[in-house]
Amino acid sequence: MAFGSRTLMERLTFTIRRGDVFVIMGGSGSGKSTLMRHLVGLHRPTAGTVRLGATSFWDSSPVEQQALQRRFGIMYQQGALWTSMTLAENVALPLSTYTRLKPEPVAELAEFKLALVGLAGFGGYYPSEISGGMRKRAAIARAMALDPEVLFLDEPSAGLDPISSRLLDDLILELRVSLGMTIVIVTHELASIFAVGDNSVFLDAETKTLIACGHPRWLVEHAQEPRVRAFLTRGRSEHAA
Repeated sequence: MAFGSRTLMERLTFTIRRGDVFVIMGGSGSGKSTLMRHLVGLHRPTAGTVRLGATSFWDSSPVEQQALQRRFGIMYQQGALWTSMTLAENVALPLSTYTRLKPEPVAELAEFKLALVGLAGFGGYYPSEISGGMRKRAAIARAMALDPEVLFLDEPSAGLDPISSRLLDDLILELRVSLGMTIVIVTHELASIFAVGDNSVFLDAETKTLIACGHPRWLVEHAQEPRVRAFLTRGRSEHAA
């Protein structure tokens, strides 16, 4: 991953297994969100490939790339909901844009997706009328609108209080179990990393590469790099118990 002549990260090789909750972690400025944008096809890597199964995204035609991207759902930082739309209208937007469904089934599906994230009955509310945790849930509902195979969540717990953050972690696990989704999360929040992560990579800004890969709890004990262990404990070693 590079911007012009500036290399941000290199020598990144890892596999996200179907059905896992996969965590991209690292310190601020390490390129976590940028890596996510590369994985979903928004940024082209300067070198290397991104594969979904046996299919290389960047070796595919533009039409094939669009078809692959329809298999992804993305929740951006801060939710990125349209403030002039109700929650139901936000969730309905991908359905009305990318399907041929009529307005009535679109509205029904939007309410169903909101119910899946615990927001049944809130479809008529605007983002400004609900809490931060509820806005995150609504953003996840919108990301799930087209029934994606892989759900990408960029800093889902950022800015939330501990209780709201824990409830959001519980929701992520429920969605993985009930819908069989593969979920990729960008985060630096320790509680979330240990609560939901099945596998992970650690991006290191100093060496400009990933320096650890594996289950977060396993890395606490077995990571070779002290920076990884320091990141995963940070005075909160009870999470690794």
